[in-house]
Amino acid sequence: MDFTLPESAQAVQRGIGDICSRYDLDYWQRCESDKRWPEEVWEELAKGGWLGLAVPEEHGGGGQGLLELAVATETLAASGAAGGSAFTYVLTPGFGALTIARHGTAGQRADLLPRLATGEVETCFALTEPDAGSNALAITTSARRDGGEYVVKGQKIWITGVQRATWMLLVTRTVPAAEAGSRTHGLTVFLVNVPEAVAAGTLTYRPIPKLGANTTPSNLVFLDDVRVPAANVVGEVDKGAAVLWDILNPERILLAASALGGAEVALRVAVGYAKEREVFGRPIGANQAIAFPLAQVKAKIELARLMIYKAAWSFDRRLPCGTEANIAKLTASQAAWEAADAAFQTYGGMAYSLEYPVARLLTDARIGKVAPVTEELLLNYLATQVLGLPRSF
Repeated sequence: MDFTLPESAQAVQRGIGDICSRYDLDYWQRCESDKRWPEEVWEELAKGGWLGLAVPEEHGGGGQGLLELAVATETLAASGAAGGSAFTYVLTPGFGALTIARHGTAGQRADLLPRLATGEVETCFALTEPDAGSNALAITTSARRDGGEYVVKGQKIWITGVQRATWMLLVTRTVPAAEAGSRTHGLTVFLVNVPEAVAAGTLTYRPIPKLGANTTPSNLVFLDDVRVPAANVVGEVDKGAAVLWDILNPERILLAASALGGAEVALRVAVGYAKEREVFGRPIGANQAIAFPLAQVKAKIELARLMIYKAAWSFDRRLPCGTEANIAKLTASQAAWEAADAAFQTYGGMAYSLEYPVARLLTDARIGKVAPVTEELLLNYLATQVLGLPRSF
């Protein structure tokens, strides 16, 4: 058993780290405060080929996998971007490139993958609905066949990145849940051309004011008879659950990697402050009440990293990875929250000042405990699906 990262992942660490070294904590704070996408970093990532890590080489990418994407996400987050950086690698390299590379038709791969690799084309993902919430299989957004097209009607919520996306991976029901037989039958995933639908007036969206992660807006999306060519189905009609799992598991792994990077930032700033800040004639880090919580965070960061890498490694080998992805997301989000909370306590009253990064780190870390899936649902999965305990519903 070899725990050494492959050279491909180490190269990602070095390359992303080199770019990120030019952007400090103040840069990321300004992006958050100004509610703007980190365009400068995005352009450097695109120019260096780092957005195409998971795109096969024959389509102009790096031919790597989810492990390298997870390392890229962690490295970016740990540089100072923290949890908000997740969208950089989730929205297009994750939702777009990984999904099309694995489930797209030959035509979809040839058309989209080269442009996804360069960042020319960006994607978003639409699953969650106002009434379904965390019960993803209870969605009601419908798609009905009309000649060579499907007509889509419904609503989605918390859809991040619509403003920048060329294509939306949209999860619909082509068979209503009440008629589907099994809970997973009747789901179909489509590629929706966002600018075309917006121009036609059939797709509209409204940004949701957010507590944090404001570098990318999240939206309520309205789909009013959006027409989608049948050729834009990803995977098979009515059998989109197979595609959906291969979207959700990478999403959880990449968000776990982002949370892990956020935990590293919080720990780093807390340790630095604990070494420098003197009270009663000695650095506050000499006090066990300060030192021990930070030491606990360090241990939890290292444990979460092992599970993230294992989950990504399993996905890349097409092994079952649902349990590993859920554990990775659970433990990394907990580590991020504990790290940010410990940093807040270390800074004391100064943590409340927006001149320091701690408030942003705390806000970024908190969202990970409820999105894209709540901590309680992750625990429920482990209790019922792994431990075999009785279901409560």
